[in-house]
Amino acid sequence: MSQDQLTAVEAEKAFWEALEKSNTGLLGLDQPGYHAQPMTAFREAETGTIWFFTRADTDLARDVAVGGVGGGGQSAMFHYGSRDQKVWACIHGDLSVHGPDREIIDRYWNPVLAAWYPGGKDDPHLTVLRFDGEDGRVWVSDGGLLKFAFEIAKANLTKSMPDAGGVADVNLR
Repeated sequence: MSQDQLTAVEAEKAFWEALEKSNTGLLGLDQPGYHAQPMTAFREAETGTIWFFTRADTDLARDVAVGGVGGGGQSAMFHYGSRDQKVWACIHGDLSVHGPDREIIDRYWNPVLAAWYPGGKDDPHLTVLRFDGEDGRVWVSDGGLLKFAFEIAKANLTKSMPDAGGVADVNLR
Protein backbone atom coordinates (compact mmCIF):
# COMPACT_ATOMS: atom_id res chain seq x y z
CA MET A 1 0.00 0.00 0.00
CA SER A 2 1.54 3.29 -1.02
CA GLN A 3 0.79 6.62 0.57
CA ASP A 4 -1.51 7.50 -2.33
CA GLN A 5 -3.76 4.47 -1.82
CA LEU A 6 -4.94 4.86 1.79
CA THR A 7 -8.26 6.66 2.21
CA ALA A 8 -9.45 8.36 5.39
CA VAL A 9 -12.18 5.74 5.76
CA GLU A 10 -9.68 2.88 5.48
CA ALA A 11 -7.29 4.57 7.92
CA GLU A 12 -10.01 5.13 10.51
CA LYS A 13 -11.24 1.55 10.17
CA ALA A 14 -7.69 0.21 10.57
CA PHE A 15 -7.19 2.37 13.68
CA TRP A 16 -10.38 1.17 15.41
CA GLU A 17 -9.72 -2.48 14.53
CA ALA A 18 -6.14 -2.31 15.82
CA LEU A 19 -7.22 -0.54 19.01
CA GLU A 20 -9.69 -3.35 19.66
CA LYS A 21 -6.86 -5.91 19.51
CA SER A 22 -4.20 -4.03 21.50
CA ASN A 23 -5.50 -1.08 23.44
CA THR A 24 -2.55 0.62 25.10
CA GLY A 25 -1.25 3.99 23.95
CA LEU A 26 0.06 7.28 25.29
CA LEU A 27 -2.39 9.91 26.53
CA GLY A 28 -1.58 13.46 27.49
CA LEU A 29 -2.81 17.00 27.43
CA ASP A 30 -2.02 19.00 24.32
CA GLN A 31 0.04 21.61 26.15
CA PRO A 32 3.68 22.69 25.93
CA GLY A 33 5.85 20.75 28.36
CA TYR A 34 3.19 18.14 29.11
CA HIS A 35 4.28 14.53 28.72
CA ALA A 36 1.94 11.75 27.65
CA GLN A 37 1.72 8.62 29.77
CA PRO A 38 0.84 4.99 29.06
CA MET A 39 -2.87 4.33 29.37
CA THR A 40 -5.25 1.53 28.40
CA ALA A 41 -8.05 2.63 26.10
CA PHE A 42 -11.55 1.18 26.10
CA ARG A 43 -13.53 2.12 23.00
CA GLU A 44 -17.28 2.43 23.06
CA ALA A 45 -18.08 1.33 19.53
CA GLU A 46 -21.52 2.96 19.38
CA THR A 47 -20.23 6.48 20.02
CA GLY A 48 -16.51 6.33 19.26
CA THR A 49 -15.79 7.52 22.80
CA ILE A 50 -12.60 6.19 24.34
CA TRP A 51 -12.65 5.63 28.11
CA PHE A 52 -9.60 5.59 30.36
CA PHE A 53 -9.47 4.53 34.00
CA THR A 54 -7.20 6.42 36.36
CA ARG A 55 -6.83 7.38 39.97
CA ALA A 56 -8.43 10.72 40.82
CA ASP A 57 -5.25 11.75 42.67
CA THR A 58 -2.94 11.56 39.61
CA ASP A 59 -1.50 14.63 37.93
CA LEU A 60 -3.38 13.78 34.73
CA ALA A 61 -6.77 13.53 36.45
CA ARG A 62 -6.19 16.74 38.40
CA ASP A 63 -5.02 18.63 35.30
CA VAL A 64 -7.96 17.41 33.22
CA ALA A 65 -10.36 18.35 36.02
CA VAL A 66 -9.49 22.02 35.51
CA GLY A 67 -12.19 21.80 32.83
CA GLY A 68 -14.67 20.53 35.44
CA VAL A 69 -16.18 17.12 36.15
CA GLY A 70 -18.75 16.28 33.49
CA GLY A 71 -18.15 19.63 31.81
CA GLY A 72 -15.75 20.92 29.24
CA GLY A 73 -12.47 19.17 29.10
CA GLN A 74 -8.95 19.81 27.96
CA SER A 75 -7.36 19.50 24.55
CA ALA A 76 -5.52 16.16 24.51
CA MET A 77 -3.58 13.78 22.27
CA PHE A 78 -3.74 9.99 22.15
CA HIS A 79 -0.69 8.39 20.51
CA TYR A 80 -1.07 4.80 19.42
CA GLY A 81 1.04 2.02 17.92
CA SER A 82 -0.47 -1.42 17.35
CA ARG A 83 1.22 -4.46 18.83
CA ASP A 84 2.06 -5.74 15.33
CA GLN A 85 3.38 -2.28 14.34
CA LYS A 86 1.10 -2.11 11.31
CA VAL A 87 -1.01 0.82 12.56
CA TRP A 88 0.22 4.05 14.10
CA ALA A 89 -1.94 7.03 15.02
CA CYS A 90 -1.91 10.42 16.62
CA ILE A 91 -5.44 11.43 17.59
CA HIS A 92 -6.42 14.88 18.86
CA GLY A 93 -9.55 15.36 20.92
CA ASP A 94 -11.23 16.51 24.10
CA LEU A 95 -10.37 14.81 27.40
CA SER A 96 -12.65 15.27 30.40
CA VAL A 97 -13.22 13.78 33.83
CA HIS A 98 -16.34 11.66 33.59
CA GLY A 99 -16.19 10.50 37.21
CA PRO A 100 -16.77 7.09 38.81
CA ASP A 101 -19.51 5.95 36.39
CA ARG A 102 -20.55 2.49 37.64
CA GLU A 103 -22.02 1.42 34.30
CA ILE A 104 -18.71 2.08 32.50
CA ILE A 105 -16.71 0.55 35.34
CA ASP A 106 -18.81 -2.63 35.23
CA ARG A 107 -18.60 -2.83 31.42
CA TYR A 108 -14.80 -2.71 31.20
CA TRP A 109 -13.64 -4.00 34.59
CA ASN A 110 -10.97 -6.69 34.35
CA PRO A 111 -8.14 -8.20 36.46
CA VAL A 112 -5.56 -5.72 35.14
CA LEU A 113 -7.71 -2.74 36.18
CA ALA A 114 -8.45 -4.37 39.53
CA ALA A 115 -4.73 -4.49 40.33
CA TRP A 116 -4.58 -0.67 40.40
CA TYR A 117 -7.57 -0.22 42.72
CA PRO A 118 -7.28 -2.04 46.08
CA GLY A 119 -10.85 -1.02 46.93
CA GLY A 120 -12.17 -2.70 43.80
CA LYS A 121 -14.92 -1.08 41.78
CA ASP A 122 -15.81 1.08 44.78
CA ASP A 123 -12.27 2.36 45.35
CA PRO A 124 -12.63 6.04 46.33
CA HIS A 125 -9.72 7.01 44.04
CA LEU A 126 -11.13 5.37 40.89
CA THR A 127 -12.32 7.76 38.22
CA VAL A 128 -13.02 7.54 34.51
CA LEU A 129 -11.71 9.90 31.84
CA ARG A 130 -13.62 10.45 28.61
CA PHE A 131 -11.77 11.07 25.35
CA ASP A 132 -13.74 12.29 22.37
CA GLY A 133 -11.49 12.11 19.33
CA GLU A 134 -11.86 14.90 16.84
CA ASP A 135 -9.20 14.38 14.19
CA GLY A 136 -5.87 12.75 13.65
CA ARG A 137 -3.39 11.10 11.36
CA VAL A 138 -3.15 7.35 10.88
CA TRP A 139 -0.31 5.38 9.26
CA VAL A 140 -1.02 1.87 8.00
CA SER A 141 1.47 -0.68 6.73
CA ASP A 142 0.10 -3.98 5.52
CA GLY A 143 3.42 -5.71 5.06
CA GLY A 144 5.02 -6.53 8.37
CA LEU A 145 8.70 -6.79 9.25
CA LEU A 146 9.82 -8.81 6.20
CA LYS A 147 8.20 -6.44 3.72
CA PHE A 148 9.67 -3.47 5.59
CA ALA A 149 13.17 -5.00 5.43
CA PHE A 150 12.69 -5.72 1.72
CA GLU A 151 11.56 -2.14 1.04
CA ILE A 152 14.56 -0.71 2.91
CA ALA A 153 17.00 -2.95 1.02
CA LYS A 154 15.32 -2.16 -2.32
CA ALA A 155 15.38 1.60 -1.62
CA ASN A 156 19.07 1.50 -0.76
CA LEU A 157 19.92 -0.51 -3.88
CA THR A 158 17.79 1.54 -6.27
CA LYS A 159 18.32 4.93 -4.58
CA SER A 160 14.54 5.32 -4.31
CA MET A 161 12.07 5.81 -1.47
CA PRO A 162 10.72 2.71 0.31
CA ASP A 163 7.01 1.92 0.26
CA ALA A 164 6.33 1.88 3.99
CA GLY A 165 2.54 1.98 3.77
CA GLY A 166 -0.05 4.70 3.65
CA VAL A 167 -0.98 7.72 5.70
CA ALA A 168 -4.29 9.56 5.90
CA ASP A 169 -5.84 12.29 7.98
CA VAL A 170 -9.07 11.27 9.69
CA ASN A 171 -12.02 13.21 11.07
CA LEU A 172 -13.56 11.31 13.99
CA ARG A 173 -16.52 13.58 14.64
